[in-house]
Amino acid sequence: MRDTLFSRAEGRLLGLGLALTALMLLAFAIGGFWFPDSVLTYAGMTGLNLVVGRAAGMSFGYASGLGHAQVIPLNILVETIKVLVLYPLFVLSWRQLIRVPRLQSFVERMHHAAELRGGVVREFGIAGLFVFVLAPLWMTGPVVGAIIGFMVGLRDRVILAVVLGGTYLAIGVWGVLLNELNDWAESVNRFAPYALVLAMVLIALALHGLGRLRERPARGGGD
Repeated sequence: MRDTLFSRAEGRLLGLGLALTALMLLAFAIGGFWFPDSVLTYAGMTGLNLVVGRAAGMSFGYASGLGHAQVIPLNILVETIKVLVLYPLFVLSWRQLIRVPRLQSFVERMHHAAELRGGVVREFGIAGLFVFVLAPLWMTGPVVGAIIGFMVGLRDRVILAVVLGGTYLAIGVWGVLLNELNDWAESVNRFAPYALVLAMVLIALALHGLGRLRERPARGGGD
């Protein structure tokens, strides 16, 4: 099983993603010993990115006093890890090379999202995939984009180059805009930047809830 898994490109990508995850956690653990206050800020930014999205995570970083040199690289790392872990897990599960029952709901959800939002990629190919990942819309992130690329038959190298390239560009653009927004909010009130973070969290949760409500009838209709 191990030889079959890691002999495939997706298995090696998963191994790389897990290695980067372990290194990031190790860096947090070491930093937590020497610089506990700073690590809490980085951990909060990372957690918000993973749970809510990059906009909330980056906004929290700027609101906490971090600059581009800290916010942008960390979010690039987090987004890269998400792609290198979740995309191979989807592909390996889809091809039944790994069988983890708890992954099944993730695979079905990501496949449904890819089918629902993959029209622009199917019509315009690589250019459509790049725009899909770059666009600041709900469920247009790099993981769904990578899965759409797989579903339309693109090769792994092409998928990763386009998805990660678009993601890194999007993070840079978000960084400039969110930093300016944070500076403006701070000039109004010193707590206003955190209010913006809270607003982004609430908006993301509301969009997530609406997305789930829209998915239920579609899934029910297919049964």
